[in-house]
Amino acid sequence: MSRGPSIRRPRVGVLAIQGAVAEHEEALAAVGAAPRQVRMPEELLGLEALVIPGGESTTFGLVAERSGLLAAVREAVGSGLPTLGTCAGLIMLAKETTGGEQTLIGGMDLVVRRNAFGRQPASFEAELDVPAMGAEPVHGIFIRAPWIESAGPGVEVLAHHGGRAVAARQDAMLVTAFHPELAGERRFHAWLVERARQRAGEVEPQRGGVRVRAQ
Repeated sequence: MSRGPSIRRPRVGVLAIQGAVAEHEEALAAVGAAPRQVRMPEELLGLEALVIPGGESTTFGLVAERSGLLAAVREAVGSGLPTLGTCAGLIMLAKETTGGEQTLIGGMDLVVRRNAFGRQPASFEAELDVPAMGAEPVHGIFIRAPWIESAGPGVEVLAHHGGRAVAARQDAMLVTAFHPELAGERRFHAWLVERARQRAGEVEPQRGGVRVRAQ
């Protein structure tokens, strides 16, 4: 008995400077991607999507800038590479942060407050309504989490907690203040993989699908 053609697994990079790299790789593999760790600029070549994990955004900015990775990621994101940023990844993709100087990738019309929900001892978990990802609530794990202070007209805010915006998307970029990869939540990674396939012309955008609902 012959099997049907296998579905190609898009090549998705995970910036491996810090953060829950293995957990992101596991989530990506579970939703049909071929994950790759990225530490140097040349490792971005051939990627079809990118994950920017959590961690310490100042450290990420300094390390990535010295290696030339920061400029390469800026160029890739600016070219429309589908990108998912979680926690510090949200900060790095913002155009501006409050509370001091911060080296950023930019790309999203967001102003973000770092450590907005408190430092490490103030970490918490919460159930979130994220209609764009389906009716079932998202379990959010917040660790030294930022929030979105303001969003421009081209940004769609996807979720709130305590009256603060904690997830958003703009074009091919999706960001969360929480860590879906630590909660076993796969829908955000599935959205990223679907956007990679759309960009490659392999699937048509779906309106109303849980995983896509692309703008």
